[in-house]
Amino acid sequence: MITEFLKSREAILLAALVALILLVETRFAGFAAPSNMVDVFNDTSILIILALGQMAVILTKCIDLSLASNLALTGMVVATINAAAPGVPVAALILLAIALGMVLGAFNGILVWKLDIPPIVVTLGTLTIYRGIIFLISEGAWINAHEMSAAFKAFPRAEFLTLPVLSWIALAIIALFVVLIGRTGLGRAFYAVGGNPHAAVYTGISVGFTRFAAFVIAGGLAGLCGYLWVSRYAVAYVDVAGGFELDVVAACVIGGISIAGGIGTVGGAVLGALFLGVIKNALPVAGISPFWQLAISGAAIIIAVAFNARSERTKGRVILKSAEHAT
Repeated sequence: MITEFLKSREAILLAALVALILLVETRFAGFAAPSNMVDVFNDTSILIILALGQMAVILTKCIDLSLASNLALTGMVVATINAAAPGVPVAALILLAIALGMVLGAFNGILVWKLDIPPIVVTLGTLTIYRGIIFLISEGAWINAHEMSAAFKAFPRAEFLTLPVLSWIALAIIALFVVLIGRTGLGRAFYAVGGNPHAAVYTGISVGFTRFAAFVIAGGLAGLCGYLWVSRYAVAYVDVAGGFELDVVAACVIGGISIAGGIGTVGGAVLGALFLGVIKNALPVAGISPFWQLAISGAAIIIAVAFNARSERTKGRVILKSAEHAT
């Protein structure tokens, strides 16, 4: 088992992540300190959660480019409610954010399932629609920290056993996904639909419903992140998380989630997000403009997709050679 892990994509990515941290440490002492690594994980928690949601969708041979817009819309809704009615319990706002996110994800899923519209077309459209709705709700105005209640802002920052609640939420989502992907029929259906949708039909799996379920799960996680984002940064506006969908896709493909569907692991998605998180935390320390982050994310997607494609072709050759020897 250890030998298999050492040969896996996750082991390579983990080694690259450790090497990157040590490289930054050589230039900026203290970067690899445990306290700073905790801060890096906390800063990357929202990306990890969204990457896991995107992973579920990509496994079914689809993609959701509207996750960041879903996050922004749900964040604006709960921030608006909190500003207007500070007495509404935070727990109720979190549940509302998750439910609204699931509805937005279900809308994407229905269009893909029932109307058979390509997922990239659907989510490009809803990406714009959701941003437009934010503008209609807010009329372009910002909701700032002084308009939010103390409890609304405090929850993700509160500490439990030395870790912020935001980090605990990310760890809980990771644990849930390990069970969902590896131990449930729905998780196995994600792989089956992405690997070979035609064969999945013959095993009794509904391809359309499985993809719909993936969009709903991803949407719910985006809704949760909507609350976490606006409460942690204490601001809500139209362009919240603008371009963040690129980081989410980059985290997945860096983590070995195949855009062609059916291939990927929870560990890979988490490591891919952490790899980007380390880079994003190292850039300000190195004095590099944050505007380079998008360029780095785009380059990472291209390199990772090329690496994944090469790996999949190599596996294909091995399978063909084995078949030739068998005959």
